Amino acid sequence: MGSGLREGWKVRKLGEVCDFQGGSQPPKSQFIYENKEGYVRFLQIRDFKNNKNITYIPESKKNRYCNKDDVLLGRYGASVGKILINKAGAYNVAVMKTIPNKDLLLTQYLFFYLTSSEFQTNLLNVASRSAQDGFSKKDIFNFSVLIPPLQEQKKIVAILDEAFLAIEKAKANAELNLQNAKELFESYLQGVFENRGEGWEEKSLNDVCVVQRGSSPRPIKKYITESEDGVNWIKIGDTKKVNKYIYTTNQKITKEGSEKSRYVKEGDFILSNSMSFGKPYIMKTDGYIHDGWFVLRLYEFVDTEYFFQLLSSSLVNEQFHKLASGSVVKNISGDLVKKVILPIPPLNAQKQIVKKLNTLQEQTKKLESIYTQKLSDLEELKKSLLQKAFSGELI
Repeated sequence: MGSGLREGWKVRKLGEVCDFQGGSQPPKSQFIYENKEGYVRFLQIRDFKNNKNITYIPESKKNRYCNKDDVLLGRYGASVGKILINKAGAYNVAVMKTIPNKDLLLTQYLFFYLTSSEFQTNLLNVASRSAQDGFSKKDIFNFSVLIPPLQEQKKIVAILDEAFLAIEKAKANAELNLQNAKELFESYLQGVFENRGEGWEEKSLNDVCVVQRGSSPRPIKKYITESEDGVNWIKIGDTKKVNKYIYTTNQKITKEGSEKSRYVKEGDFILSNSMSFGKPYIMKTDGYIHDGWFVLRLYEFVDTEYFFQLLSSSLVNEQFHKLASGSVVKNISGDLVKKVILPIPPLNAQKQIVKKLNTLQEQTKKLESIYTQKLSDLEELKKSLLQKAFSGELI
């Protein structure tokens, strides 16, 4: 908090100017998924993210209710500190309703305080001490909050409302530009496939590479090892934050286990056939794959970089999705994946296409970096404005 506060401004404990009310938890047997007379919307953690799967429960004196003007606060797990506003109904135990003292605290001013870094940082600190990553109202009662007179709060809210509206418009523009930059590359690639030149052919995946499915020794736990003579065991988790190349693996299996698996070498493509199915990666190390992967070994008339761009394109991805449709757990069988149709130009044309794509990709990455930084800067501006508001420096 800033020093030398204005006349009438005070630093108070949050519990002195606001109360909090936990929610209620009716049995799931009462839940329905369409609104009808005698029922009310039931607000849960998932309602912080979207308006899907809206739940309704019977009206009851046992319910805890909120109005659209109320500010709700997430109490547990990943939703700790998340804010839910403009929603009316009953709310469950994972949500807490704020009840500001209207003589001392404006609801809108409270909302901005709850979204500030000062409150959020303190909240996450106390929540992390709980086994459930949660908090009670007692945990936050002693948080310090700057309380100007109501008229000054109105001025601060007006300034923040105007500034945040402008920031949201700027963010929307930046997000649109970022999306356009990402779509520029895909649009160009689609144009290449649609405007084919002389010598292009349509071939099945089976015509351009050897397709083999991985296999897993079972039970896998028996073959996992930390020994130096273990061999790389490639899992879906190894592709986290990986766009193209796999250099390392988190686990190894014994040589005995490798005899019951599928070997892949540097330069091979691997393709996921479940979970994030259809996503290609290029090996930059040797290892072994389980049956959640295919290994693809290209014939000489197909350029590696062209093939990667082709497999990553919407043209091929849409085919993968169609092949996997209808399955409860989305996956692609080996027989089906071999039928994917690919546009293949002569090898020299493939290399020319890759050259142009690489240049365009560099340009789009620069644009993406610019707009991503813009979004980050706008978020920092919001945090800065809130910090000034609750240190007495905004007005």
